[in-house]
Amino acid sequence: MAALLRGVLRCCSLTPACTGSVQVKRHVRALRRSPVRVLHPGGDRDDQPGTRRPQEPGHRRTPPVPGSKASTGDTSSRRKSPAEGQEDELSSEELKFEKAAPGDKRLSNVVTIAKSKKFRDRHGKVLLEGWRLLTDALEAGAVLQTLFFNTADQLKELPHAKLKKANLVKVKFADTKMWSDLVTPQGLIGIFLKPDHAKINYPAIQMKHSLPLTLICDNIRDPGNLGTILRCAAGAGCNKVLLTKGCVDAWEPKVLRAGMGAHFRLPIITSVEWDIIPNFLTADTKVYLSDNCRLDSGNEVQTGKASDYGWVSTQPKSMARLQEDYYSSSDEESDGEERNREELHLPDIKKQSYHERWAKDNTALVIGGETYGLSLESLLLAKKSGGRKLFIPVVPGVDSLNSAMAASILLFEGKRQLQTKERRAT
Repeated sequence: MAALLRGVLRCCSLTPACTGSVQVKRHVRALRRSPVRVLHPGGDRDDQPGTRRPQEPGHRRTPPVPGSKASTGDTSSRRKSPAEGQEDELSSEELKFEKAAPGDKRLSNVVTIAKSKKFRDRHGKVLLEGWRLLTDALEAGAVLQTLFFNTADQLKELPHAKLKKANLVKVKFADTKMWSDLVTPQGLIGIFLKPDHAKINYPAIQMKHSLPLTLICDNIRDPGNLGTILRCAAGAGCNKVLLTKGCVDAWEPKVLRAGMGAHFRLPIITSVEWDIIPNFLTADTKVYLSDNCRLDSGNEVQTGKASDYGWVSTQPKSMARLQEDYYSSSDEESDGEERNREELHLPDIKKQSYHERWAKDNTALVIGGETYGLSLESLLLAKKSGGRKLFIPVVPGVDSLNSAMAASILLFEGKRQLQTKERRAT
């Protein structure tokens, strides 16, 4: 009996120990069987058998394991951003550019070229600013040396084939604004070799609509007026423009901006002496003068003096200078006797209204500046060719018309008359 009791007590004492050990084992096995997703270094996913992959739309993705493609930034399998695509496209065009360092001396040269006519003439360089002028110049065959720009996108708007031989320099917009004359700069400034009118490739459409009409600018000093006149000449279809000595430089930035690309649409011959102007005209060309003739109650008051020639400008100083030029170029005084300058007479040239027929075959039109007016040489050339004075009637009390305004009226009237003749001939 005693032995049986000891056996029962021994079994009771062993039961708690056995029960505890079993519970611990079951707890460990339960942790091992929980759903766990394993990511190997190769990026392959391995799920434990018996687990279920979550299919819910809002399920959170497991963060990448260090060493995988997602953590190392490998972009071979992802889509490129727009900026990266632009860089690739720019490199595929083989356009190389450099970034301007602070204090780059080339930037100061831009200002020098823009403001100094002597520098432009000595080095044979001109400065063009803006997409329109740069495009017209490149298409006309002008040689680009250096181009300053702000963003790579701006290069795509220009002919890439014309940019490959030029120095491309990227500058900050703040620098562009500092040395630009425009209120709102476009961020494109190019330095070109000074174009030669004989080597420019003018647009075919411009040559197709060219008329036998030549414009001669006589002492046009205002840059805005000259640029506007050149723009009118291109719009009217003039075959060429002659600028006499005394005119403002045609390649000055203000003239270029006012011309709106006219420099690359028709030949513009600068600094022409009056004695060689006939070389640019045919033998049968008639020269007409833009003249604001004075009328008195419908009758012309003419005494043969320079003051009778209203011009575009009627300043007494310009008339006195014209008399001086005429007197000095006249026949030498004989026997030491001085001629009376009060008896000075200028060439007698007939006048007519601008809307009367004057543009027939080969025609040249002279526009005088507002400072000095027409020169004596223009009067002599008109007299020799059988030309006339053309006047635009204005309300009494109005001194004269602006040179650019007078040029636009006469040029487009000449165009109308020449085209009317062509239609009648056909």
